[in-house]
Amino acid sequence: MPVNRNALIRYKTIDTCLRNRRRRWTLANLIDKVSEALYDYEGMEKGISRRTIQADIQMMRSDKLGYNAPIIIVDKKYYTYEDADYSITNIPLSDHDLTRMTEAVEVLKQFKGFTHFQHLNDVVQKLEGHVYASAHDQRTVIDFEKNEHLKGLSHLALIYDAIIREQPLLIKYQSFKAKSASSMHLHAWWLKEFKNRWFVVGTKNTSAAIVTLALDRIETVQIDETELYRPNTGGYTPEEYYRHAIGPTVSNIRPQLVTILITPEHAPYVITKPLHHSQQVISVSEEGTVISIEVEHNFELEREILGFAEGMKVLAPEKLRKMIQYKLNKAAERYHF
Repeated sequence: MPVNRNALIRYKTIDTCLRNRRRRWTLANLIDKVSEALYDYEGMEKGISRRTIQADIQMMRSDKLGYNAPIIIVDKKYYTYEDADYSITNIPLSDHDLTRMTEAVEVLKQFKGFTHFQHLNDVVQKLEGHVYASAHDQRTVIDFEKNEHLKGLSHLALIYDAIIREQPLLIKYQSFKAKSASSMHLHAWWLKEFKNRWFVVGTKNTSAAIVTLALDRIETVQIDETELYRPNTGGYTPEEYYRHAIGPTVSNIRPQLVTILITPEHAPYVITKPLHHSQQVISVSEEGTVISIEVEHNFELEREILGFAEGMKVLAPEKLRKMIQYKLNKAAERYHF
């Protein structure tokens, strides 16, 4: 049975409510929460009917979608899960689901050798590992880096759809430096992932300048069809935009040639996993390995270097060298008693 997007939002919202056992959930409470979720994700202002939520609960209780949710009513008024550990997100895949997913993985694996699809390799590997583990009733043998509790991940689907459909977004956003949140219209062009954090890139109504917003700083987001979408007429691509940057922060300042001395203990890690695609080995000696990268001086560059602590020494440019020295000295002062 096919399930549409709105129905999935309703099921997941009801599931989230019933898993929260610190609160007692009446049918009216569930209706309010589902209506809020549909407004946040789909911009639906009409709300949802009592009959629809009752039908959703019956569907979740049944085996039509494989949920068989143990939803009970307490005191003839409050809805909850009889099993406190139950969630529709934890149900095992059916044999039919496994067959279809296996077929999909096999199709995707055929593209792994093609240059244009190299970025699919990690995705295919993840799918293959999870499908195999489910089919053989065992744990997956590949553990990829993840941060399931990161704020803002719930906004990914809506923002992705808005980019594909070229729809403006109305966002309530509060940066780490701002004292309070502010609203803005964003014309999103692409999504950027860096070290398990997600960012959306585009332009605001008030300026043609390209902005980068962290999804974990977005409080609310919705489609605003009353605005005219501003497309990426400059032909910007992520590959070109981040060409001289480490991470999501691009200041469009002139890139500089950065030379760094890496101690022998840390050199193998940097050689096998370059800091940037422009990385070149300049020299190797008993003191260490000297590399060069051509990049902008941004926050992420400093973080990468500081992450190696005594394992790296910036040789040039002087401004970056002094900045790293200053921050290391400040860090050392915190350990003085």
